[in-house]
Amino acid sequence: MRDDVEGCRPYGRRSRPTPRRGLAASIPALPAFPDQRLWAAHLPQEIADLRSELLRDASLPGRIARRWSERPPWPQLQDVDGTWIASDELEARTAAAATSLLGLGAGLGERVLLCGPSSARLIIAYLAALRAGLIVVPVNPAYTEREVTRIVADSRPAVAVVAAEPIATWVRRAAPGARILGLNTLAGGPPPAPGAGGGAGARTLDRAGAEDPALLVYTSGTTGRPKGALLTHGNLLASATAVNLAWRWRLEDRLALALPLFHVHGLGVGVNGSLCAGASIILRPRFDPDDLTRHCVEGGATLLFGVPTMYRRLLDEGLARRLAGLRLLVSGSAPLPALLAERIAAETGQMPLERYGMTETVMLTSNPHDGPRKPGSVGFQLPGVDLRLARDGEVQVRGPNVIAGYWDPGRPDCARVDDAFTADGWFRTGDIGELDGDGYLRLVGRSKELIISGGHNVHPREVEEALAEHPAVREVAVVGRPSQRWGEEVTAVVVAERPVEPAELLAHARRRLAPYKVPKRVEFTDALPRNALGKVVRGRL
Repeated sequence: MRDDVEGCRPYGRRSRPTPRRGLAASIPALPAFPDQRLWAAHLPQEIADLRSELLRDASLPGRIARRWSERPPWPQLQDVDGTWIASDELEARTAAAATSLLGLGAGLGERVLLCGPSSARLIIAYLAALRAGLIVVPVNPAYTEREVTRIVADSRPAVAVVAAEPIATWVRRAAPGARILGLNTLAGGPPPAPGAGGGAGARTLDRAGAEDPALLVYTSGTTGRPKGALLTHGNLLASATAVNLAWRWRLEDRLALALPLFHVHGLGVGVNGSLCAGASIILRPRFDPDDLTRHCVEGGATLLFGVPTMYRRLLDEGLARRLAGLRLLVSGSAPLPALLAERIAAETGQMPLERYGMTETVMLTSNPHDGPRKPGSVGFQLPGVDLRLARDGEVQVRGPNVIAGYWDPGRPDCARVDDAFTADGWFRTGDIGELDGDGYLRLVGRSKELIISGGHNVHPREVEEALAEHPAVREVAVVGRPSQRWGEEVTAVVVAERPVEPAELLAHARRRLAPYKVPKRVEFTDALPRNALGKVVRGRL
């Protein structure tokens, strides 16, 4: 059985996973996910050819450049110091930085490692690399030397754009031949004078096609070693267009963005979505509840993207009601408990829109903008996305937003396809889902997190949701611990709102769950271990 891509073409042209010969025909048909007609009532009427619209302009820079040309300059990006950068200035500065990158000799498809705190300069460097046809490798500036070295050794960047030491030193050690640039050197300073940055270099900008690679993002690694998801311009463009359509992203919208820019939530959805729509961004350096909500109010924000831990903090500090003037609140990257969603709705006047995506696919599903938003559900598949449920409930997907494979440093001419894809070419998300009577998808857990206790399958999220209904439970994570009697013992790790006895929580669980799902043990902790996007790192529990 082959695990590579058949018919691999030269690097920079994408190859889709090919069904493995002799196997696809023998696989029984899987239950189909509700088709795209569910979205018909939620899309602009003028969109006739959806697939064509998703990839119109071919690349992310192509779409953004068209937005720049469609109307007079407007304030597009507010830097963390409060300074606004107009759209024409953003175009000029990204063109100049892109020309500088090409001047270093970086060729089409070579990698550019990008590491720094959230800032306009980071976004300028990101757009510059894409406009030059290079592949951006975003790196969390909080990573240790071991984590940075692993990504550098795997991605083999030709250029690294970094904000400060010690990241630059670590890159030099791991990739002695890489050119190191300071973020301020590449993207800082005033915009170039009219006509500057032209010539042969400028003529090579914005030429990437839909199949050309754009972004190499290393998975968050909550379970096991991270690997590089190789996203093309088509992947990024299709996903950004889909959320533009589904969320009614307009030219006059302003997104308050406090999410990190080294992950697809902040970068692939927040930045890409805003720029593809021709909208504006209010960028904040980090999540601070008072700072974020104040800028939402004072800056005229209309959109806010957050993770559940952010929304919980806003509620706890009594600041959620400041968001009442925004037209859309979106939650993602981790499950949004139904009770938390209802509390947000009570404070802000709108139910937050929960959506679902992955590093390898960017965006997959969303509750509707206009229709009912169901707490605990991630809604329908987004325009252009095909989904199906396997017989074990696993969500499988395909579409122009889905990667063709993972980065293979041993074969830079072709992406690696592994067991993340089915024999007939669908991407296996590893998430277990179920559908309600209206066709809304509900995620019930991860296949790798499944607990087998006494021969019974227990999905942690179901147990967590039951325990979260107790007023003394602030947060809870459920894991399986080795047990000689049960194989695995269902264990609940609780962050308590007030003192509570384990017996009380277990009695609460027994009233809501089958006996085999009730935790055998309850433990208490001050905080759950989470990664930068708010996901619980279960391996540390």
